[in-house]
Amino acid sequence: MENQYLSYLCYLAILALFLPILLRYFFHGRRNLPPSPLSLPVIGHLYLVKKTLHLTLTSLAAKYGPVLYLKLGSMPLIVVSSPSAIEECLTKNDIIFANRPRTLAGDKFTFNYTVYVWAPYGQLWRILRRLTVVELFSSQSLHKTSTLRDQEVGIFIRSLYRFTKASSSTKVDLTNWAFTLVFNLMTKIIAGRHIVNEEDAGMEKGIEMIDKLRGTFLVTISFLNMCDFFPMLRWIGYKGLEKKMALIHNKRNEFLNSLLDEFRHKKISGNMEKKTTLIETLLSFQESEPEFYTDDIIKSIMLVVFVAGTETSSSTIQWVMRLLLAHPETLHKLRADIDSKVGNKRLMNESDLSKLPYLRCVINETMRLYPPIPLLLPHYSTEDCTVGGYNVPKHTMLLVNAWAVHRHPKVWEEPDKFKPERFEATEGETERFNYKLVPFGMGRRACPGADMGLRAVSLALGALIQCFDWQIEEDESLEASYNSRMSMQNKPLKAVCTPRQYLLQLLSHL
Repeated sequence: MENQYLSYLCYLAILALFLPILLRYFFHGRRNLPPSPLSLPVIGHLYLVKKTLHLTLTSLAAKYGPVLYLKLGSMPLIVVSSPSAIEECLTKNDIIFANRPRTLAGDKFTFNYTVYVWAPYGQLWRILRRLTVVELFSSQSLHKTSTLRDQEVGIFIRSLYRFTKASSSTKVDLTNWAFTLVFNLMTKIIAGRHIVNEEDAGMEKGIEMIDKLRGTFLVTISFLNMCDFFPMLRWIGYKGLEKKMALIHNKRNEFLNSLLDEFRHKKISGNMEKKTTLIETLLSFQESEPEFYTDDIIKSIMLVVFVAGTETSSSTIQWVMRLLLAHPETLHKLRADIDSKVGNKRLMNESDLSKLPYLRCVINETMRLYPPIPLLLPHYSTEDCTVGGYNVPKHTMLLVNAWAVHRHPKVWEEPDKFKPERFEATEGETERFNYKLVPFGMGRRACPGADMGLRAVSLALGALIQCFDWQIEEDESLEASYNSRMSMQNKPLKAVCTPRQYLLQLLSHL
């Protein structure tokens, strides 16, 4: 009798274990959800995440299709990995997916979700986006700041030339230099001055400051983490994530407050110079509408420019240089194009970019292979909708796997090869890459600063190629490490930098 009772208990335990799985599969089919792997109780599909998330999702898409339904802990999400699925989500269903999910990173880094990148879709988001577009990213604003970008790249090239002359070695850390250039450009736009002085660039003092700034603004904590999948983990302080985020936010807040205080002090003392900076504009708005333009709103706008502008642009510069150093034939072709259209009598400027389509091809191909954000920032559905013929319930997170689309063999010929020539569009073909190349997103939540970032990156890379000869320092091939994107991204790019003989006179007079 006792053995029979134990057998019943075993059967009940097995039923309790597998009943949720059976019910989930039954209702999954009834609700016509997108294809999905086997889901386990409580953890859902987290057991499948064996490597970086975008690579795991790429493997699952290859098996289950371009529209995939997953449950990561308590969080339901769909992953789209084809141009047609992306187009359906971000055109037909764009308003439905126009929101962002609430996450631990959002709670800690966004000044209560007033950073417009993470702000809920609505009036606040519209006002903040319109403001940043008008003040920074419109055609008129970009035209007005083109001289500033020309000047900053000129200072950058002059600093690098002086560094190579003064140093006993011609080896440079391009990771450090790229971040210095872009961060100085952002602070010039925001505050009208540099954070890293020209004479400190590349030197110990400058390197120390840049390392501190990178640690503050280029965080390695993902915008999605285990606390988002299992909210109860926040109660126990899982891996100290919340404390780490709070510390980083406090450092950012302190830096942004110092810039605001600096301008307020100048205004009180009457030492304000005649400059047009983002801070001055925002503070003038605060005077007229103090109830809306609070300090947190102002700092949220500054934060977007610093974080989004610096991280994507500096990482793109590094990846382009890595790929060019690994493919010297492409580097020589690009240099020949610059030499023939710009020459060696002057430093190239932003007006030259329209004459250098191959430079844009190289940058496009780099962002195809190594998008700044392999999984675009997540979206969140506010209503039920359909994607790819499947039902998607409201309150579902949407992830766009740019990495998978950019490397799909049905979308791109020889997708793993570096071939900038694929972007040499002929007449009438300029739209052929829509929804196939999405490094900046699409639809309402697309990055509004893409054009400004591309101009800065193109100008910096063109000047680096125009003025210097480059040679990789490492003995091993860069190609061998390309499959490990994260390890390469975190590895400083060091190369031998030699001023070109034909440009010595120009460089010495910058």
